[in-house]
Amino acid sequence: MEKQKTVVAGALGECVHVAGVMNFLRLAEQAGWRTIFLGPAVPPERLLEVARQYQADLVGVSYRLTPETGERLLGQFAEEASDLYEAGVRFAFGGTPPVAERARALRFFDAVFDGTETQDQVIAYLRGSGGTPTEADYPQTLVERIAWKAPYPVLRHHFGLPTMEATIEGIKKIAEAHVLDVISLGIDQDAQENFFHPERQDPRRKGAGGVPVRSPDDYRALYAASRRGNYPLMRTYSGTDDFIRLAEVYVETINIAWAAIPLFWFNQMDGRGPWDLEGSIREHQKLMAWYGERNIPVELNEPHHWGMRDAPDVIVVVSAYLSAYNAKAYGVRDYIAQMMFNSPAGLSDAMDLAKMLACLEITAPLEDETFRIWRQTRTGLLSYPVDAEAARGQLAASVYLQMALRPHIVHVVGHTEAHHAATAEDVIAACKIASRAIDNALRGAPDMTCDPAVQRRKEELVAEAQVTLDAIRALASPGVEDPLADARTLARAVEVGIMDAPHLRNNPFARGEIVTSILDGACVVVDPESYRPLTEAERLSRLAI
Repeated sequence: MEKQKTVVAGALGECVHVAGVMNFLRLAEQAGWRTIFLGPAVPPERLLEVARQYQADLVGVSYRLTPETGERLLGQFAEEASDLYEAGVRFAFGGTPPVAERARALRFFDAVFDGTETQDQVIAYLRGSGGTPTEADYPQTLVERIAWKAPYPVLRHHFGLPTMEATIEGIKKIAEAHVLDVISLGIDQDAQENFFHPERQDPRRKGAGGVPVRSPDDYRALYAASRRGNYPLMRTYSGTDDFIRLAEVYVETINIAWAAIPLFWFNQMDGRGPWDLEGSIREHQKLMAWYGERNIPVELNEPHHWGMRDAPDVIVVVSAYLSAYNAKAYGVRDYIAQMMFNSPAGLSDAMDLAKMLACLEITAPLEDETFRIWRQTRTGLLSYPVDAEAARGQLAASVYLQMALRPHIVHVVGHTEAHHAATAEDVIAACKIASRAIDNALRGAPDMTCDPAVQRRKEELVAEAQVTLDAIRALASPGVEDPLADARTLARAVEVGIMDAPHLRNNPFARGEIVTSILDGACVVVDPESYRPLTEAERLSRLAI
């Protein structure tokens, strides 16, 4: 068994400021170090004595007073520590930028922190081999990155500008900022639908909705831009046609961190692809199996598509179960459960949290040694106001609420969403806002999941969702062994109105008759005339299936 590494740290000389030291040691403990804190105003000889006594691997020194005094004190310390330095002990310094500048000039310290570093940079140093972190110090698969970053969640953000050149430069800036773990490439519609069909591409819509990648080399160039800073992972859309051919390109060019696959969407029903409803479900199931065979994680970005179309909370919960169920049925081993908050935008925080807890509870029994569920949360696309300052407040508040679910991944949705596509600077700012909210929550947030109203609503949604799932099972044709994983049965569930949303009105693939309303902070089905809330049993009985 590998020996636990030891770090000894304190504020040097007459300096009594230890908040930075304590934060450094807190991160060190999370990274697996044994920590010894010597407190404020520690004489150099005392710090070195303890380092020798405990055979320290790392000595942390802090000084936040006058730069000139600090320079003399640090020079003296370096001379007295020469034997430890030559023996391979590492030394790290933390202080104000002016003192840090003097510390760097000594060329004695393995690392110098001036307070401008991100948490990731400090973690990478503590978990790395020492010196400037390299790609080898940053895990390059999602599951490894989650374990490396814990208890902090991995951060993901969407990014894609209308030109390759701007996107490449933006990726470089984002990677060098050390604030983001996963860059989700936003590619334009032609790249999603017509990558292998240049004859179908429309030059007039080039760059509409994202970066216009047109060849595998374009993807390679985008990935190469990320090979710096904290070496973020990369992923992108699964596309709306030629699914497996695109997947092969993604694996080969950007080492795709995970796939995001819908179940009912990205087809003719929502106008985002060429496939009909049943055909797209079959193709998406094949794609899940393809990624599952290669041990690449899969996210089904399904529940929020219903929520964004004003579907009731119970249908969002049902879609969460169907997503996880199909992922497992088609061989996915690492499943990412995406939970978009604030969808619809009128939900109260309490009822939003209850809905997400219901999604987790109903899918939990599916988890076993062959199927792991990773929690991913995000802010609702439609919840951001146009006003920039108000949007920043929404981002921070939403992420803080999401932390009640202890997510493994936080999908940071840029606060500029209501105004414009995020620039590199917007992405960096949003990640810093989210990181602060996460840090505050991890220091000891109240457990909002214990609210009795939240628990009551969660239990109600789980029970109601079972009624809906039973109705879907009952649709299956004779001989269908697994109705919930059968493309025809799932398509029929939409066609007859079991799975329905107000935004599907007059849609040729759906019934579109359901009426919903926000009541007491929850999105519920109501009678179209009286606006009285309906149970699922009442709603389904009216469909006359």
